[in-house]
Amino acid sequence: MAKRVAVVLAGCGVFDGSEVHEASAVLVHLSREGAQAEVYAPNIPQMHVVDHAKGQPTPEQRNVLVESARIARGNIKDLAQLDVKGLDALIIPGGFGVAKNLSTWATQGKNCSVCREVEDVLRAFHAAHKPIGLCCISPVLAAKIFPGCEVTVGHDTECEQWPYAKTAEAMKELGCRHVNSQVTEAHVDTRNRLVTTSAFMCNAPIHHIHDGVGKMVREVLRLA
Repeated sequence: MAKRVAVVLAGCGVFDGSEVHEASAVLVHLSREGAQAEVYAPNIPQMHVVDHAKGQPTPEQRNVLVESARIARGNIKDLAQLDVKGLDALIIPGGFGVAKNLSTWATQGKNCSVCREVEDVLRAFHAAHKPIGLCCISPVLAAKIFPGCEVTVGHDTECEQWPYAKTAEAMKELGCRHVNSQVTEAHVDTRNRLVTTSAFMCNAPIHHIHDGVGKMVREVLRLA
């Protein structure tokens, strides 16, 4: 039987939704490993819409589920319909949508709240001892919900290669353990069954991002 993996998206586009390359890499690697991806997104408004050519917010209003359907080629379900009993694992790609739509990390940092449906799903998989894969900024969700967990967003010292390293410090303040890693690596928290990789938290060639996501996916499936 093929393993069934829920993939939760946060919109479409790095600055206001899911990072498209990360989401695509997750789906490609799941397919390559013979797993069945089931794509979900919360049916909620986006925090805002960003013109990705200009990097500036616009007056538009968009829906997270509707925008995520672009990546899923229309084959998507409302996150409210997710039933953990029929699924083997959960993966959440990164992108600013995680920090803007799935949580309020973008505006509140470590004092953020997590979207209720997203938190419920994360807690359900955790309680069922089913693996959870998180990449880029999405490990902040685990840091907020599961105190004491081990995660990686790459490195904890800011530099040109690691421009978002302060995220690691904020997660440490939440009581989790941050593990420095390379972009092509994934960290496995065996006790919490969490697998994390830095992806575009690193200023790296896109194929390195793809390789790191692949490592995360394989580790998630190994635990499933």
